[in-house]
Amino acid sequence: MSLFDWFANRRKSGPISKDRQEREIADGLWNKCEACGVLSYTKDLRANQMVCLECGHHNRVFSEERIRQLIDANTWTPLDEELRPTDPLKFYDRKSYGDRLREYQEKTRLADAVQTGVGQLDGLTVALGVMDFRFMGGSMGSVVGEKLTRLIEHATKMGLPVIVVCASGGARMQEGMLSLMQMAKISGALERHRSAGLLYMPVLTNPTTGGVTASFAMLGDIILAEPKATIGFAGRRVIEQTLREKLPEDFQSAEDLLSHGFVDAIVPRTQLKPTLAKLICLHLTPLPPAAHRLQIPQAIPLEESRSGKVTSDR
Repeated sequence: MSLFDWFANRRKSGPISKDRQEREIADGLWNKCEACGVLSYTKDLRANQMVCLECGHHNRVFSEERIRQLIDANTWTPLDEELRPTDPLKFYDRKSYGDRLREYQEKTRLADAVQTGVGQLDGLTVALGVMDFRFMGGSMGSVVGEKLTRLIEHATKMGLPVIVVCASGGARMQEGMLSLMQMAKISGALERHRSAGLLYMPVLTNPTTGGVTASFAMLGDIILAEPKATIGFAGRRVIEQTLREKLPEDFQSAEDLLSHGFVDAIVPRTQLKPTLAKLICLHLTPLPPAAHRLQIPQAIPLEESRSGKVTSDR
């Protein structure tokens, strides 16, 4: 068949039908950008870390993919996988909280809304927590708080930097006060981590709101955010109703927070891993003699973490 005949057949067949296009999208071959509407081949989009090749829109990434993006292959060791949420308040709205938990566990194959563990990021050993928005909007319940607290305490003991990728709608209302208590618990663990002279960096993704923003998301030594991420405490509509005025279009965006000093840097996802590695290396740089006299611990280099040795002043 000649090239002319091929184009002629294409004209006869007409444009791709809407049903065929929707079927291919449903099959996962293509992904339609929420921002610009351009169709991208899913394989190419994943190779670009789910950042739109046309407009740079950052599609939502869940915990498994985020871990693959940040942690070197075959170096991830999960922590506290056995922890499971319960229903201490016997909470019931449209369905019982227990049934809702089982539904999300089956749907996501996760125990709760965060994965924690230790791995190597460009050869540097780090303690990493990744929140997953699929599980009840990434809400912070007792298990999320406990897993993050244990992660931070483990990092403090081993002298490791902590990175937490935040994606959450806030505290989990189905657990009431037990959920709100996690804000103080995680913050206390972070204060002990800071007192040990160790590094903590939260990465704020879309969205980071509510009790998470009001606690550990804003307690970092260096706070990073992804472009155009929604970051705030109360919702936009609630604030507008309270103030009785229209808010700017970019209100509660990462760019707005950066301009007001709440965020230290906005880092595109494709540059996140090398940026984190560079910041950790800067923190690992030997301290001046005066600081050593104060016996301030530092994050242990990769060689020490492999041997499991921790010096007595840590």
